[in-house]
Amino acid sequence: MSYHPTSAKNFGSLLGLSISLITTVHGADRPATFCNPLDLDYRFQLDEPTRREAADPAIVSYDGEYWLFASKSGGYWHSTDLNRWQFVAVDTLPIEDYAPAPVVIAGQLYYTAFNTKTIYRAENVRAGKWTPAGELKGYPDPALFADDDGRVYIYYGCSANGGIQAVELDPKNHFQEIGLPIQALHCDPASRGWEVSGDANQSPAAPWIEGAWMTKHQGKYYLQYAAPGTQFHSYADGVFVGTAPLGPFHYDPTSPFSHKPTGFITGAGHSGSFTDARGEYWHVSTMVISVRHMFERRLGIFPMDFSADNHLTGRTYLGDYPQFVPGTHDHPARENSPGWLLLSYGHSTTASSSQTNHSPALAADENIQTWWAAASGAPGEWWQVNLGKSCRLEALQINFADEGAHYHGKLSLDTYQYYVEGSTDGQHWRRILDRSANQRDTVHDYEPLPRSEMARYIRITNVHCPAGAVFSLSDLRVFGNGLSHPPAPVKELSVAMDPEDPRHALVRWQPVSDSSFQIVRYGIARDQLFQNYQVYQTNTVSINSLNAGVKYYFTVDSVNDSGITPGTEIVSPGIKP
Repeated sequence: MSYHPTSAKNFGSLLGLSISLITTVHGADRPATFCNPLDLDYRFQLDEPTRREAADPAIVSYDGEYWLFASKSGGYWHSTDLNRWQFVAVDTLPIEDYAPAPVVIAGQLYYTAFNTKTIYRAENVRAGKWTPAGELKGYPDPALFADDDGRVYIYYGCSANGGIQAVELDPKNHFQEIGLPIQALHCDPASRGWEVSGDANQSPAAPWIEGAWMTKHQGKYYLQYAAPGTQFHSYADGVFVGTAPLGPFHYDPTSPFSHKPTGFITGAGHSGSFTDARGEYWHVSTMVISVRHMFERRLGIFPMDFSADNHLTGRTYLGDYPQFVPGTHDHPARENSPGWLLLSYGHSTTASSSQTNHSPALAADENIQTWWAAASGAPGEWWQVNLGKSCRLEALQINFADEGAHYHGKLSLDTYQYYVEGSTDGQHWRRILDRSANQRDTVHDYEPLPRSEMARYIRITNVHCPAGAVFSLSDLRVFGNGLSHPPAPVKELSVAMDPEDPRHALVRWQPVSDSSFQIVRYGIARDQLFQNYQVYQTNTVSINSLNAGVKYYFTVDSVNDSGITPGTEIVSPGIKP
């Protein structure tokens, strides 16, 4: 296969992010891509209100495949390529306990979960067969870790204003504790803005500290944890680092290293870190909807890496846009984008019908928490977007909203069925995606097109809705290129630190007329601007997630449907002593 660079710029190591916008060749040589949230058959929960949920994920490699576990899913998934997942229902595990904690020890797969009090060993993981292997005390939000020397540890904690504890377990003695638990870390929201509760880290409520995970890299131990709460846009992972599995650990000021407070779907907390077949690191995270229920959540995968000075870094830049599947690139944390940009945001929409408070515009607003809903789920209900000009289409992500659904458990032989058409003039239509006979349950149907398509109008038409739902979309996202010019660069960037609270900064810039939105990037060094905020319809943003006493650097990129223009200014304001 080959790639053809466009005129879009490469960010380069100076800005701490490398994204070259590229166009793939047509046809079978197009490399596989995915788009967050992951395209899985998320289960409807067993209690009211009706909603789908999966959270607290972990991925482990075992027996030649990847195994994905997530809370409240009724089982788990496996895949050979981290892209196409097959579900396994299981009744030999306490599968309704939260926070699954799988681990491979001496070639065997083990499992426990939140306060489960038993550790299980897989006897036939593909058939869902497990047997007890030891009794545990019961640990909230546990994470099992097997070190290179065969010793096993468990990290745990889930409480308001809490922390993470750790203790060694003896796999040769039914996983009994060795020694006493230690306090590995404790929260400090007074110094760490990202630990403060609220969507924008603005709430006085106590933060929840939870979701431990351990990764060993080049002799160092990276103890990861989540805050401030699973229902917030700000849900993120920080990290403490030590030279031994039980510490002592010191806080890494790059935290939160996994952070996605903005975009179509937000949140990147309570995660599991793993490596792909090439040895590249990835982070599978909990993402937030939290409309029908605070635990209405999804899963996302992001590249992860270690900087030259051994900081753990996650890359969530445009983390809900298409990216190459794990195993495609040698260095996905540096560059993992096919260069497909969003074409549908904010454009004119129409529909066959609409419910009050669920207008057609809400399916093109880049917000998974809002949605368009038709009056019914009858065949022929439709939604349409006018992209404003003919564009080159590369992929679609159809996010259904399940409005009016009432169901509990996994859907069986009842799926969304529909088709998508494109037109250059609004009069003559051609079918570009046909799901009219679909049998796969998918609420976030991501489909890279087999070849590029030209269209100005996109229309989706209902054939069947499952679970009694009406036809509804949280967004139909169209990716490709607008075939115009990338936007002008941001100018007159300024950053003001709050003189009373060094966790807060106000970032401003001159409006960019040909930009759809901006992305503020920042970090602790000029070449480590790994954190980001997407900013829509304004030229200012308050960032409340900073660590007190840390010097930050900021820049702002411009984005439209035809390119990304990286910031040309990097600003580093002074800090309060």
